[in-house]
Amino acid sequence: MQSAPHYRLLSLVAAVLLALGWSRPVTAQTDRSGQPVSVCVVRAHPGMTPQSLFVGTTRFDCNPQQTTLGGGDYWVRSVPVQRSGPVEIRVASLWQRAVTLYALYADGTIVSQRLDQQGTMRHIQLGAIVGQPLPARGAPLVRLLWHVEGAANLRGILRDARIATPEQAVRSNLLLAALYGGFAGLCIALFTYNLALWATLRHRFQLAYCAMVLGLLCYAISSSGALAWAWPELANNDRMRINYLTLGVSAVAALLFARTFFEPRVFAGGLGRLFTVAAATMLAATLGYALFGPSNVWLLDRCFTLAFAGQLLVVGPMLWRAWRTRSNYLWLFALAWGAPVFVACFRVASGLSLIQWNFWIDNSTIVMMTLEALLSSFKIAYRVRVLSLERDAAREGELAALLLAEIDPLTGLLNRRAFLAAAIGRTGEQMLLILDLDHFKLINETIGHDGGDDVLRAVARTLQLSVPDAALVARIGGEEFAIVLPADTPIEPRDILDRLRATRMPYDVAVTASIGKCIGPLHREVDWKALYGAADRALYDAKSAGRDRARIRALPDRIAA
Repeated sequence: MQSAPHYRLLSLVAAVLLALGWSRPVTAQTDRSGQPVSVCVVRAHPGMTPQSLFVGTTRFDCNPQQTTLGGGDYWVRSVPVQRSGPVEIRVASLWQRAVTLYALYADGTIVSQRLDQQGTMRHIQLGAIVGQPLPARGAPLVRLLWHVEGAANLRGILRDARIATPEQAVRSNLLLAALYGGFAGLCIALFTYNLALWATLRHRFQLAYCAMVLGLLCYAISSSGALAWAWPELANNDRMRINYLTLGVSAVAALLFARTFFEPRVFAGGLGRLFTVAAATMLAATLGYALFGPSNVWLLDRCFTLAFAGQLLVVGPMLWRAWRTRSNYLWLFALAWGAPVFVACFRVASGLSLIQWNFWIDNSTIVMMTLEALLSSFKIAYRVRVLSLERDAAREGELAALLLAEIDPLTGLLNRRAFLAAAIGRTGEQMLLILDLDHFKLINETIGHDGGDDVLRAVARTLQLSVPDAALVARIGGEEFAIVLPADTPIEPRDILDRLRATRMPYDVAVTASIGKCIGPLHREVDWKALYGAADRALYDAKSAGRDRARIRALPDRIAA
């Protein structure tokens, strides 16, 4: 039973390899969108005509490595076929100026369809496949010929040619619609989820992940061909420029996500600078291809692919440093990003013509990022959980420190706990003044809570300047202050109120206060409760009398006496 996880892992790897086309017999048998058609190519020369190429002895190159032939104009001829009824000729979308399809029928009829870049966009199907329908004729279809003009030959001159029935074309679109639609829905869900988390927690890696997911959503729209349905007048080469732009932005966002996902110690020193250089290079290559692609598409495509390879190369040092620094998130990142990084290496190899182009390599980003997105939802949830625990622990420590501190952090006065500790036990008669700001809620509503805090700080400074150094001054509530000093101290509450009115407050807001006064002993806590109760009732009297004044009350036992 312990070997079951290993079998599941091997099954997953086998499925990925099969999808990438390593198992050629399975790929050939997959009826994804019709019958595959082998083709041969020849560079176009003046005087070549479809009639002569269909029946002539022109020597075509049948080497599948078309990228060795360079860019330019070409004729591409299929092997003999024998198909009757309506069919759709399907080929992969590549960087070309125009393509003309010639269909030869058994009765000698040649039917042609020319697609410029806008025409190609109107025939784009899901998966960025160009589908050209041919209606049924009295004679069967026997051969196909394409005249490719302005081929960049980055991935080939004409790739993945197939003859499909209308039913096969519809089935292919439905399958790819499920793939791209599911990925788009997943992107929208993850974007919403992580954006909501970022709005609450403000972790930078969440915002970077949102940018990456949004870029991948736009990439899926452009690479799937759905952009052609929404914008049919767009040139197909421009669609591919948008495709590269969205992929490049997603790659940069992925690098930023990795940079912010790990602890800062992972990127200390040169590794952080290396990541910055890799991201800047990728962004420059992406913008170069998107803005200046038509000027030299081959060179800019190579720059883009090499920059993409550079991003993959920095992953190794990052993982090594994460392991050396004992990062808590290394296993999460490796689990979620292992497959996408692995498959991206094949995409780079295909872009550099080191391996043959393959439909599933071209669409591997969608498949692997779907897997990554599912795993990353758990990865980010775990990361947020760890950060939440760290924040809660820090907050508890901060709250404990504040409770133990003797100083009110806002005003710099004694807090209630420290004030009582210093006041209770004083010998002799003591004077207690309770001061409460008038209409403080209105002040907060007028200048905001930050302005209200500034007012509290200004009042605290005024109180400290209004009493002798031996007096105890404290903030014991929101806008409530207390002063304790010997009863024989020559100070009157109205003097404090006068100085408070004369103080220039923040935003020139008018600030007044009411004061309740009481005199009595403060030997024990019960004395404090009695003294505070009398002063608080005196404060209430001042408020009831119109505010901005002081009132005095004696202790109840002294009134009875």
